[in-house]
Amino acid sequence: MAVYTQIGAEEMAALVADFGVGQLVSAKGIAEGVSNSNWLLETTGADGAGARFILTMYEFRIEIADLPYFLSLLDHLAAKGCPVPRTIHDREGRLFRLRPNADGEDKALALIEFLPGVSVSDPTPAQARAVGGALASLHAAAADYPASRINGMGLAEWQRLFDACGSDGLAQIDPDLAGLVAQYMPKIAAQWPDHLPRSVIHADLFPDNVLMLNDRVTGLIDFYFACNDLIAYDVAVTHAAWCFDASGHTFQADLSAALLEGYEAVRPLSAEERAALPLLAQGAAMRFTSSRAFDWLNTPVDALVMRKDPMAFARRLKFYAENPAIFA
Repeated sequence: MAVYTQIGAEEMAALVADFGVGQLVSAKGIAEGVSNSNWLLETTGADGAGARFILTMYEFRIEIADLPYFLSLLDHLAAKGCPVPRTIHDREGRLFRLRPNADGEDKALALIEFLPGVSVSDPTPAQARAVGGALASLHAAAADYPASRINGMGLAEWQRLFDACGSDGLAQIDPDLAGLVAQYMPKIAAQWPDHLPRSVIHADLFPDNVLMLNDRVTGLIDFYFACNDLIAYDVAVTHAAWCFDASGHTFQADLSAALLEGYEAVRPLSAEERAALPLLAQGAAMRFTSSRAFDWLNTPVDALVMRKDPMAFARRLKFYAENPAIFA
């Protein structure tokens, strides 16, 4: 589950009233997600026609100081026609509200637009093509976003997480994992192409962060890793997330071709960006191997959050290193 804090009916109704979206009809906790508490709200709507929203309480990992970047980005992209949910401002124009918990610590609450669609678990080439196009449109629309945020999950953080795991910890996950990290991490760090074009990137566009109706993207969601970084790196992250089976054993060439075709139909990659994709894809795989490895070793077995297998991305890393021609 992903509702860590309970909010009573009276308080929930008062929150809805403060956001000026009509009266609360129902509130249902949402099981998906690992870092926040989420509810699907139904209200009468400001015009009485009925409306749906997502209420999020930020519980872990997200700094309140970063919320203006994330939430204003949604408004910026939505105004440019991207399929992202708008932030609902409260009656005083605020992007989010603060709610003290029992310990007196403030937690932030934000209300965002509900978008229709479902996340696909077995994408088709047509769906991958649509996602590539949506990602390129996001990059284009974000080009003039005035705020900036450093990527907190960059190379230095990958190394820190691996160091925190230690060789013995990595060996507990898989006997070959420490050797794989030692083999590829120095090369990735030494050759990282920092000179490539930058913009706002999503940095976490997995299938569960995309809503679709048939072959149409209806929603890009969960922008809480968004930052300013290499545009082509975001392409690599999305490629790693969409173009393999869940275990990372099987590369799906048809999805790869469709994803890149869809992207380049909107924003063609430069020759330098295309040439850098094999290394950027290794970096994307290394990034998720590092965070999953740390979580694997540090998440209690009785925690509500399900641990994700780090080796699913370690296998992607090895594949990318051995098959650079897939991006040719």
